[in-house]
Amino acid sequence: MLIKTRGLIFRATKYGDSSLILEVYTEARGIRKYIVSGVRKARSTTPASAVQPMNLVELVAYEREGKDLTRIKEVHPGYVYSRIPFDVYRGTLGLFMLEMARLAIREAEENPALFDFLFTSFVFLDATEGPIGHLHLHYLLELTAYLGFAPAGDYSANTPLFDLKEGQFIAGFPGHPEYLEEKRAELLFQLLQTSREGLADIHSTREERLGLLTDLIRYYHHHIEGMREVNSLKILRAVMGR
Repeated sequence: MLIKTRGLIFRATKYGDSSLILEVYTEARGIRKYIVSGVRKARSTTPASAVQPMNLVELVAYEREGKDLTRIKEVHPGYVYSRIPFDVYRGTLGLFMLEMARLAIREAEENPALFDFLFTSFVFLDATEGPIGHLHLHYLLELTAYLGFAPAGDYSANTPLFDLKEGQFIAGFPGHPEYLEEKRAELLFQLLQTSREGLADIHSTREERLGLLTDLIRYYHHHIEGMREVNSLKILRAVMGR
């Protein structure tokens, strides 16, 4: 059976002399692995650059019941980045966002709402002309809603702290060190209440953004069993620290 679907390429691994195995988050099937043949040949009709990680694609693929690895028949761009390949900051943010999605998403079945969120997030990162200093933080918080551990409650004078283990705003010290103090909790709540288009209205220092980034990674580790270390985090911190 052939299926046609949009996809976000999570990973590309060399296979044989000229092929690649792609790990793709697809709109129609969730996470899938496909072989794309001959892509590394000089005269290939599908250049290797078209199937790199982070690319948004439209593909036609073979699907067989019970098979974890099938072949791609056709692959075409679903969106062509105009800024990400030429902007170190956008590119680094994109790689971090991609790795977090790959580490956090475990489902093999389709989830059109989650796919649309990922697709539009990467298009926005590429296309927006506004500031992007908070975009990766906002992305991480939005992604938690699709993964089932969105922060609960509201920041207020009565609940000024955020418990990373319980995932909610709280009134006082929770009895463990895994919580956000008032200022950091307020920034988290501001991001939760703002659309990605409205992020320009949020103001924070570089140190506050770096601190919240570390906190959100801790939050993910508390709520996703066996989540691995984030390899792109060190590079992102270096770029943000410039």
